[in-house]
Amino acid sequence: MNKLAIRPVEQADIQTTIHGAQTPSWSWLPDEATLAMPVQSLSAPDAVAELTPATSPRTVAMRRLALLAGTIVLTGLSAITPFYLYARNGWDGTEVLAFGLFMVLITAISCWFVSGLMGLFVMLRGKDQQDLAFSPHPPMPRTRTALLMPLYNEDARASFARLAMIDQSLARLGAASAFDIFVLSDSTKEDAAASERSVFQAFRLAANSKAYYRRRTDNAERKAGNLAEWVRRFGGAYENMIVLDADSTMAGETLLRMVDAMERNPGVGLIQTAPVIIKARTVFARVSQYSVRLYGRVAAAGLAYWTGSESSYWGHNAIIRTRAFAACCGLPHLNGRKPFGGHIMSHDVVEAALMRRAGWAVHVTASLDGSWEETPPSITDFIRRDHRWFQGNLQHLGLITAKGLSPMSRLQLLMGCMAYLSSPLWLASLMTGLFIQMFYPVDWSSFFYILNPQFTPFMLASFLSGILLIGPKFMGAALVLSRPAELRAFGGRRAIARGMAAEIALSAILAPILMVANTKAFLQIVSGHDTGWSTQQREADGLAWSDALRAMRWQMIAGVGFLIPLCVRPDLATWFAPIVLPLLLAAPITVWTSRVRSGDALAKKGFLVTPVQDGVGVSPTVLHTPRSPLRAVAGGVLAPVAAPAMVPARAPEL
Repeated sequence: MNKLAIRPVEQADIQTTIHGAQTPSWSWLPDEATLAMPVQSLSAPDAVAELTPATSPRTVAMRRLALLAGTIVLTGLSAITPFYLYARNGWDGTEVLAFGLFMVLITAISCWFVSGLMGLFVMLRGKDQQDLAFSPHPPMPRTRTALLMPLYNEDARASFARLAMIDQSLARLGAASAFDIFVLSDSTKEDAAASERSVFQAFRLAANSKAYYRRRTDNAERKAGNLAEWVRRFGGAYENMIVLDADSTMAGETLLRMVDAMERNPGVGLIQTAPVIIKARTVFARVSQYSVRLYGRVAAAGLAYWTGSESSYWGHNAIIRTRAFAACCGLPHLNGRKPFGGHIMSHDVVEAALMRRAGWAVHVTASLDGSWEETPPSITDFIRRDHRWFQGNLQHLGLITAKGLSPMSRLQLLMGCMAYLSSPLWLASLMTGLFIQMFYPVDWSSFFYILNPQFTPFMLASFLSGILLIGPKFMGAALVLSRPAELRAFGGRRAIARGMAAEIALSAILAPILMVANTKAFLQIVSGHDTGWSTQQREADGLAWSDALRAMRWQMIAGVGFLIPLCVRPDLATWFAPIVLPLLLAAPITVWTSRVRSGDALAKKGFLVTPVQDGVGVSPTVLHTPRSPLRAVAGGVLAPVAAPAMVPARAPEL
């Protein structure tokens, strides 16, 4: 390790970099290539481009009209029964409130259902690549691309191991010299930073791509500020940047296809992939992994279908045109105090909206595999992360009216808010409905209705609501069933049936727990509480009972709160059991779903099993033999040099 330590610059340490400047051979940063990144105005933009991107689908207006029509039809059909039930004896204030809450929720659910149906339609026809036409065998890049991994008090060995997999994948394709890797540390803990430096030195010696490391001591604006600082200092040397998270992995084939698409479409500013979850071991993580793996592509394909070139950005596993980002995405501070004021927390969708405002195309694609991420291992870790996103998305309520944004950008800002506001709205709807029932006498026939169902307006409404809620899950299964290779990878029809049954049941159990958690977060945020910036927990095995009881106390209190009115109307217990029982049992559910051995036991029995994802290769493979390394020439374009490329046989052990 002494040989790897930083030492004073000596004459023997001087070397010439690709930019022609002299730097120490042990330097962890390249020469600066500054790029202006002005702060944007949300009230009076200097220039709003009205250009239609060349990659915008010709039929995108019809697609959006179909989405609107389908949403209206399904919402109207779902509203018939509650409207009839409330209106038959006249309306009072609580019934108006209950119907209003229902309409907001059912409209959002109907929109997501129709969007998923569009995604299934597109993928069954094999048209999911139509807008960007990703090449199965792209040429070698002509421009330089930076791979950026921001870190914040992470496990350095795990993060650099993911980067090593990416580096090895690029080296296997002979493309490592077209990519530079930057590790952008925002770590505040000295032990975490020391670990990063130590592991980075080993990684840098073994890496095929050039690797750099920078640690910020000022964590201004969090991840957005971290990336902006890199853009202003080094962005001028790179045509594109690919943003990763600390738990991200991408295949070299996918990276080459993304770069090729950017080079062929100069009007595209951003392409967002649809990452799938890998390496899930606990029950909770396996539920998320199975859901995203089986259903996620349909949802992403539907979103890509009707948003076209005005889509969104999820903050990682995406390629961005560096100069476009610098020109459009300098984020302003919001007026007022935290949590609604200050720097923009959920910056990604805002940056996509600002790029589209300036005329750049922003695409989401579900057609590229080879994009992976990991997920929190327990409910408590998930809730902790979600609360930060909740606060960031609530800020967007004040940005929806920003000057110059496209209607699609405004809609996606609203949809992001609804993804979190649906929880407090759902809880308010349940409480209002239960309050209304307190004025009606006990009807024991409703208690046994589930054992002797009859075709009534209530049954029709329940059936339709169930279809809208779980329909997208069956769409994802239908896609896999239509593809023999994927069907075999999932283990066949019986395995999919078992996995879907377990995922639907566990998601239904977890839903009330997350509903109360998000409602609590909403109340904290609107009362002025800032969620802060905590380190994400990415690997764990089991939650202590004391921690679970402490974390789930509000869920259990809510469960008891529902029991009180049910003592007055015990005949409603059948209908509220799926809500009340998970809340009362929130602590043991949290403990059980946080254990690796519980998740492994389910997998051994064939539940929640997904195809193996090794994180380094995809199909079809890019058919390139290793080529000559590339050197930079004017404008960040690459040219070959004579020296042969050196590719190690395996990734370094970190």
